[in-house]
Amino acid sequence: MLLGDFIKSQVGSATKGVDIPSDLKGKVLGGLSESIIGSITQTASEPGGLDAVKNLLTGKANAVSSPITALAGNLFTDNILKKLGLGQAAGKALSGLIPTIIGSLSGFLKDQDGDGDVDLKDVIMSLTNTGSSAGGGGGILGGILGGLFGDKK
Repeated sequence: MLLGDFIKSQVGSATKGVDIPSDLKGKVLGGLSESIIGSITQTASEPGGLDAVKNLLTGKANAVSSPITALAGNLFTDNILKKLGLGQAAGKALSGLIPTIIGSLSGFLKDQDGDGDVDLKDVIMSLTNTGSSAGGGGGILGGILGGLFGDKK
């Protein structure tokens, strides 16, 4: 299972007890998922970011105090809550779920390629649909990594 799909399932589970207006539910759930995915991909594009993502996804970093979690909260507040006008109580309840959802990702990242360790290739394979074969990552993370590591001379 790809990380994005896992995040979406965790968002769905975590929000079951929160009263979200039915006409906004899809936007809220999508916004939570995209904010978390966005914080992970944005962090991965920064110097030292891949290590931060790897540490979070392997359980070596605490989700509550992680800058990735803080970024996800900011993205969700700025891009979703302010635009939808859900009110302070609903916004606080939904934003408060982000550390729990990100905490559920701990241990998600495992040795994907069977080489006995968790490394950059495993991060890429978890974030993209590359299967178990060698090769570059696709999607957003593949573009980020291509920009970071391409054409070094």
